[in-house]
Amino acid sequence: MANRGPSYGLSREVQEKIEQKYDQELESRLVNWIIVQCGEQIEHPPPGRQHFQTWLMDGTLLCKLINSLHPKGNEPIAKISESKMAFKQMEQISQFLKAAEIYGVRTTDIFQTVDLWEGKDMAAVQRTLMALGSLAVTKDDGCYKGDPSWFHRKAQQNRRGFSEEQLRQGQNVIGLQMGSNKGASQSGMTGYGMPRQII
Repeated sequence: MANRGPSYGLSREVQEKIEQKYDQELESRLVNWIIVQCGEQIEHPPPGRQHFQTWLMDGTLLCKLINSLHPKGNEPIAKISESKMAFKQMEQISQFLKAAEIYGVRTTDIFQTVDLWEGKDMAAVQRTLMALGSLAVTKDDGCYKGDPSWFHRKAQQNRRGFSEEQLRQGQNVIGLQMGSNKGASQSGMTGYGMPRQII
């Protein structure tokens, strides 16, 4: 972690708001999923934002996670280093982020390396992992391990195909939004600006 002193004033308020978005329940679900998905003897971290950050900070687990979502031989990260050097660990985190984006996680759902490395926004890390899990469940390609109810399925595209004849028939129909003219006539109407005739 970076040697950064405590923040004060507005910076402190902003940091507190960011920290309030962190979800303890979601943390335990993500930890369980990562352990099941990676399929190795991974030690369960103690609960808490700080421990979750320390657990993921070197980037090795994240790289193993993204590799496990691909078939054998198609892993996006070829070499996972277990180096203790800071720049190597940060490089691994950024490799995970690139691989997650290629996998299909939207750019807006991806956290910044410093969010995890410095613990600035662990809620953003949770959002990225949730988006990754949802994508894995939605793809349903046999690589996802764990309980499918842990994540929401993303909406799938449902394109409709109409034949030329169906499209032509649709042009003859007056939509209900346009109202109905059944039973309407112009009898009894007078020109605009003319006085009403009372008989």
